[in-house]
Amino acid sequence: MTEIEISPLNDDLSLRAHAVLPGGHFGNMASDVIIARGKEGRIWDNRGNEYVDFLLGSGPMFVGHAHPKVTEAVLNQVPNGTTFFANNVHGIKLAEEICAAVNCIEQIRFVSSGSEATLYAMRIARAYRERDKVLKFEGGYHGMSDYSLMSLAPKTLSNFPQAIPDSPGIPKKVSEEVIVAPFNDTDMFKTILEEHHEQLGAVIVEPFQRLIPPAPGFLEVLRDMTLKYDIPLIFDEIVTGFRFAYGGAQEFYSVTPDLCSLGKIIGGGFPLAAVGGRKDLMQLFDKDAVGDKHFLPQIGTLSGNPVASAAGLATLEILQPKSAYETVFDTGRVLMGELEAAMKDYGHSAVILGEPPLFDVFFTNNEISDYRGILKADTKKGSAFNKLLRSNQVFKGDSKFYVSLAHNEDDVNITVKAIREAARALNDI
Repeated sequence: MTEIEISPLNDDLSLRAHAVLPGGHFGNMASDVIIARGKEGRIWDNRGNEYVDFLLGSGPMFVGHAHPKVTEAVLNQVPNGTTFFANNVHGIKLAEEICAAVNCIEQIRFVSSGSEATLYAMRIARAYRERDKVLKFEGGYHGMSDYSLMSLAPKTLSNFPQAIPDSPGIPKKVSEEVIVAPFNDTDMFKTILEEHHEQLGAVIVEPFQRLIPPAPGFLEVLRDMTLKYDIPLIFDEIVTGFRFAYGGAQEFYSVTPDLCSLGKIIGGGFPLAAVGGRKDLMQLFDKDAVGDKHFLPQIGTLSGNPVASAAGLATLEILQPKSAYETVFDTGRVLMGELEAAMKDYGHSAVILGEPPLFDVFFTNNEISDYRGILKADTKKGSAFNKLLRSNQVFKGDSKFYVSLAHNEDDVNITVKAIREAARALNDI
C-alpha cells in the first residue's frame, strides 16, 4: 500500500465540513473519511491511507475508478461542451445500446438520479392505469420520493398491507396510497393483490431486494399476477442493472417486467439514470402520440447529459464481453467463500447474503428472506466488523461488498487477510 501527497488544506477539512454540511457530510457516508482519489479497485483518503474499495461510490464504479477508456471518452467530450438541454449524439447512442441490451426496454428516457427514475416509473404506471395506489415490498429501496419512503425501514412493524412513513415531512395521505407486502412471500402477495388489484396503478420491486435474492418462483408469480390484472410491473434495477448480467437482473432471473429503472453503472460514475419499458407505456411522454389529456411531462436540465452519456457508453463497451461478468462473479465467489470460512473458523454465527457481485455478512443464526429477517441480525457486531475491515485497509459501506471488474488478485489477497483479522479481532470486543 502507498501514500499520496497530503495538501495542507486537507488537514482541517473535517472541521470545515461540519461547519457547512449538516452532520459534516453529504448525507451518505459518515464524515470521518474524506476520499482524495481512486484508481482501479483502490481509493486513497486525504491523509494518504490506501484502501481496497468495495464501496465503489455506492456501486457506479463497476469497471473501477478512472478506467482509461471511460476517462478518454469524458476528456474527448468536455472540450466540445458539457451540457445542451437538447439531444446529443452520445445520449442517443446510449439509449440505443440500453434498448438493445435490456429485455423490457423498447423506449427510454434519461434523468439524473435513481430517485427520479423510480418516481417516473411509478408515475407512468399510475397514468396508464388511471389508479393512484402502488404496491411495494417492505424494506425495498426506491429512492427518496414520498411513495418510496413508505415502509423502507420501519421502526414499528405493522400488519400488512399498511404502509408506514419512514421520514418526517411526508404527507399523511401518502400512506393511504401505498400498499405493502413482505418480500418473498408468494401467498401473502397473491392475497393482497387479489384484494386490492382494482385500486393499483403499479407493483414495484427490487428483483434482488437490497441483498436478498428472490425465492424460487417469487418473481414469476409477480409477473403472472400483474399480467392477469394488467397492472404494470416495475423492476427497480438501479443497483442490479448491468451488474448481474449485461441485461440486468431481468436477464439473470429470466423474468421480464413492463418497466424498469436504471442508474449507477449506466452513467459510468456521472449523474445519469433512466426509466424505460414497453413502448405503449413510454409513449405517455410523447404528446403527439397520446394527446394533451394523457401526456405526462418529464423535464430535467441535465437529462441525457453528453459527458455522462459518453462515460456510460464507454462503461458498457467494457462490459460487453462475456468474460467481464465471469471475472466479477469469480472474484465475488472467492470473497464470499473466504468470508464464510472466516466466520466459521472464528466462531461467529453469520449468514453470507447476496450474489457474487453484491453481498455482505449478517451476524445472525436465522435465515434471511425478507426485511424482518434482516432486523434480527446483530447490527452492532456488523458495524464493529466494518470498522475492523477499514483499519485493515478494506473500505466498504455499512452494508454491501460491491465487487468490481477492476479488483485483482492483490486486492483479493489483501481483503481475505483483512476479513480474517477482523473476524479474529471481533472476538476481543
